[in-house]
Amino acid sequence: MSKELVVGVIGGGRIGKLHTNNLVRMAGVKVKKVADIFADKMPDFEKEVGVPLVADFDEILTDDEIDAVFICSPTDTHAELIKKAAKAGKHIFCEKPISSSDEETLSAYEVVKEAGVKFQLGVNRRFDRNFAQVKEHVTSGAIGDIQLLRIDSRDPEAPPLSYVKSSGGLFFDMMIHDFDMARFIAGSEVEEVYATGEALVNPEIKGIDIDTAVVTLKFENGCLGVISNSRQAVYGYDQRLEAFGSKGASQAENELVNNVTLSDVEGVHSQKPLHFFLERYNDAYIAEVEQFLDAIRNNTETVVTFEDGIMAQRLAFAANESLKTGQPVRVKKI
Repeated sequence: MSKELVVGVIGGGRIGKLHTNNLVRMAGVKVKKVADIFADKMPDFEKEVGVPLVADFDEILTDDEIDAVFICSPTDTHAELIKKAAKAGKHIFCEKPISSSDEETLSAYEVVKEAGVKFQLGVNRRFDRNFAQVKEHVTSGAIGDIQLLRIDSRDPEAPPLSYVKSSGGLFFDMMIHDFDMARFIAGSEVEEVYATGEALVNPEIKGIDIDTAVVTLKFENGCLGVISNSRQAVYGYDQRLEAFGSKGASQAENELVNNVTLSDVEGVHSQKPLHFFLERYNDAYIAEVEQFLDAIRNNTETVVTFEDGIMAQRLAFAANESLKTGQPVRVKKI
């Protein structure tokens, strides 16, 4: 029987709590503690989750019993925590993005390489069963040579202005998932990005960020791609993808509340999509963590690498530059 893996989670907010709840249900895993600087404002956390909550991140990073660290804190803390965890010999699972600076990300990358620890980026959509099936259709040649890729990603409700100001912007906070999916599905790097966007949902954010965007991509393998994002789809969490090729097409549609349709004199009626990412992607969150833990147990490569994180960020950087200049932008390679 393999050794029990002991993990610590940094960040007890929405995504940290989700990972903790999933981890405590996994065989062969012990969640020793969760750290959050606002621990004193979370009196019910330990009772709800069943894991001790501390305020100091270093209680996890300096704990010799802990094998792996899950970094689920705000983006501006990621790079420094990655470095500290790597130097402490901890394997690292980090939520996206790694940072909002290419220099910071590359600095953390060098520390992780030097330490020789496992690193996996939290881009859960790769592990969604529907998107994974589209990827298989591309990889197996079932659709022939991929020529067009379409990704639609729309949230059910816009975040508050306070969140927008600290989020890093739509391309880093939201579309970065789609940038990673684009590279993953197409099986190719992106050469060029052209972005356009507006504040159409919440005019208050104009000049701070955008909430509606379309980005076109030119891939090295000749495929063309388009990503559309909106912060507000009034009917629910809209997550669709299509890969079109020389022999056919593969589409992944929305996951609905249920698959029942009612047909009557007024029309054909179906349910709305699942409300948001916690409902839509929980199975994918579990699958990505299981793959990370398997890589530690079996000493194999993680399935989403640091390099994947670097390239997703560089697509976001290119999109931001394109939005500002109104021109296509070439993507910097590693």
